[in-house]
Amino acid sequence: MARERGVFKLIWKSFISSLKPRFGRGKLIGEDYYGTKYYEEEIRSSARKRPPRYFVPVNKDDFEQELPAEWEAWLRYRRKDPPTREEIDTNYQLAMMKKTNAAKLLENRLKNEGTRELPTVSTQSDNPGKFPIYEDYKNFGSNYEPKDSYK
Repeated sequence: MARERGVFKLIWKSFISSLKPRFGRGKLIGEDYYGTKYYEEEIRSSARKRPPRYFVPVNKDDFEQELPAEWEAWLRYRRKDPPTREEIDTNYQLAMMKKTNAAKLLENRLKNEGTRELPTVSTQSDNPGKFPIYEDYKNFGSNYEPKDSYK
């Protein structure tokens, strides 16, 4: 005769396995042009539908490090397969070309405008000026008397 599956036994095994350290690191999937490495782990329990994905940055102290768009999409499960080396290289070359073109445009703009530099500080002032005064509303409410005054 078949035995019933014990709920408490299942919970106990799950609890014990959660306390055990994970020795197996994830499988290296790829690396971007900044040097950040991307990993994917195996699914260890049947409760998870997707394998955990993570990255290890080159500089662990820099919290504002850029992630390429294709790798961020892979990390957030917006794309199934990781980006290929060719895709990474073409996107990197495109980004570098845009940067050089932007620098050339800025240089041409400065030449055309003369030696005048572009403003680096915000041109909008912190104080917007005086509050506008309208004659129609100047004495508004000065002759107000309540309808039902309390005595």
